[in-house]
Amino acid sequence: MATSFALTGCSSGGGDSTDFVTVNGGEPQKPLVPTDVNENMGGRVVDRLWAGLKYYDAGGKATNEVAQSIDTTDRQHYKITLKDWKFTDGTAVTAKSFVDAWNYGALGTNGQLQNAAFSEIAGYDDVSADPPKAQTLSGLKVIDDHTFTIDLKEPSIDFELELGYAPFYPMPESFFKDTKGFGEHPIGNGPYKFSDWQHNVQIDVVPNPDYHGGRPAKNKGLRFVMYQSYDTAYADLQAGNLDALDIIPDSALATYKKDLGDRAIQHPIAYSQHIGIQPTVAHFGGAEGVLRRKAISMAINRDQIADNIFHGTRVACQDFTAFTLPGFRGGLPGSEALKFNPDEAKKLWAQANAISPWSGSFQIGYNADGGHQGWIEAVANSVKNTLGIDSVGVPYPTFKGIRDEITNKTIGKAFRYGWQGDYPSMFEFLTQLYLTGSGSNNTQYSSPEFDQLLTKAQAAATPEAAYDILAQAQTVLFKDMPDIPIFDYNVAAGRSDKVKKAEVSWSGLFDFENIEK
Repeated sequence: MATSFALTGCSSGGGDSTDFVTVNGGEPQKPLVPTDVNENMGGRVVDRLWAGLKYYDAGGKATNEVAQSIDTTDRQHYKITLKDWKFTDGTAVTAKSFVDAWNYGALGTNGQLQNAAFSEIAGYDDVSADPPKAQTLSGLKVIDDHTFTIDLKEPSIDFELELGYAPFYPMPESFFKDTKGFGEHPIGNGPYKFSDWQHNVQIDVVPNPDYHGGRPAKNKGLRFVMYQSYDTAYADLQAGNLDALDIIPDSALATYKKDLGDRAIQHPIAYSQHIGIQPTVAHFGGAEGVLRRKAISMAINRDQIADNIFHGTRVACQDFTAFTLPGFRGGLPGSEALKFNPDEAKKLWAQANAISPWSGSFQIGYNADGGHQGWIEAVANSVKNTLGIDSVGVPYPTFKGIRDEITNKTIGKAFRYGWQGDYPSMFEFLTQLYLTGSGSNNTQYSSPEFDQLLTKAQAAATPEAAYDILAQAQTVLFKDMPDIPIFDYNVAAGRSDKVKKAEVSWSGLFDFENIEK
């Protein structure tokens, strides 16, 4: 993979690549299919290529995009009316384009990582079962080309907000003819169209002239450049060879505001960093695993690591979501497990040893191309010094490599992972990461009590009532400690002197459509 690049030549999709806005990226874990992409590097591209029923602006406000109207009187039964719209292959976006795509995503045998997004729709339990009891969601019905209806299992306070989220994008008929090949040359309906993908090097997208939604491209194209090192990316940013960088490396956090001046960016975002451990790892199943995860959590001096390494750009987690989201509450029952407490950590570790004496090393896998080495080593040292055990970070060369092992449940050690908000709701974090059977549930956590509280929160009459129930759901998480939340983020990002406007959105990604050279 190229670690630096020259802005020469033309992309295969037309348009002079010297006019592209260059931004940092990484090799996506999977082909670019919205229902199967649940990670940052693929997601940032997918969201440029597609338009959903709604879209989210830089502040997180949801506005209708392909939807002309979304009507409901009870938050359980919805009528969707569509605008006239086209895919980039010239075919029409119809009600069937949405319904067929959602049915594909929900069908358990298709193995889509975003399948849990459809869990509220009537018929999901039958479609997602193994083997499936039905092939399509009973809650979806096409009325005509511009109209379809959605019936949910229960009323939902969050469902309409979700409808700009990637799993709910429409798909053209060509996808169903070649689902494997499609993701290498995707056809969407968004502000950009796919141009070129050089694996492990870059992905190019160019403006879609037929897009007529609320986020048209204000640049001549985007090039997502894949770096092995954020230090190299930062050097390119300073040299003017990279236009926008959404993660300043640890080595530059003390100086980047001075280096970049008014081109430096910092503000709170909906992004949290966790350490996950799958239950098949020795000593981390059952009651012993709960004790060890709590002990490790209380052995980590988050505040010290945040100060020493991140210079105010990280904040110790207070819950299992992110501190910028509507309804966030600090100080939940059980949240003391996220505080540095060496005495309690040792006590819990001893209780776990009484079940089964500890042996081996506590290893934490991380992707070396993501700038994580410093904080992972600091976490490992904090665990080592507090608990008196061997603890080390284990680098994986690429993000895709570690994600494949996590997804395939073959990693066999602890691992770092982050979750960056796709739509501005605590429901998304809690559903995707902890709902039984979710394709994004990295730790294979399953709790009927937690699942039922999520459903109950969706059915709440008001946002405040929903937040009360989500607080109860998180109390269950603190009891079970399915993973170890570490940091919330204050984004540290920057733009080059060749860019006159580049804003970071509510989620921590750039407002890509509005970057102007």
